[in-house]
Amino acid sequence: MKDVYLSIGTNMGDRYDNLQQAIALLKQEKAIELVRISSVYETAAVGYTDQADFLNIAVHLKTNKSSAEMLQLCQSIEQELGRVREFRWGPRIIDLDILLYNHENIETESLIVPHPRMYERAFVLVPLVEITPTPLGKQLQQAHHELQQLDCEREGVALWKDCNKPLTVN
Repeated sequence: MKDVYLSIGTNMGDRYDNLQQAIALLKQEKAIELVRISSVYETAAVGYTDQADFLNIAVHLKTNKSSAEMLQLCQSIEQELGRVREFRWGPRIIDLDILLYNHENIETESLIVPHPRMYERAFVLVPLVEITPTPLGKQLQQAHHELQQLDCEREGVALWKDCNKPLTVN
């Protein structure tokens, strides 16, 4: 089984319900075991800033799916939940990004892992570091290091729902 870390974000509609639905769809996959889900963080938009704040989480899962199969699954969940890609960094009902895939470096036309901007974004690093308190592997160690360099308050990352009250799936 391979370790996979996802970032899931949403800023349209019932944001919390969108996260719950994405997790429920991941749980339905027979080849996926959910290991850990972070607390929910509310974050200011990055890139195109004239939009609602996001709710973001990180998810650690184990799977025997290939990286290409995981990308396809993430995109199918986005499509099922109604994601429309109007413009880069625009509002979205749901966004699933593969951050790390089994400590591998992957570069294809459709997928780059580690995610190319993850080390620059507090809204990705804060939940990721939360679910990886003991960073195993070079990529997670770098994530922990980079988070120490960021000013999370300035970056607009705030705890929205504590992990001690875990994300529930209906």
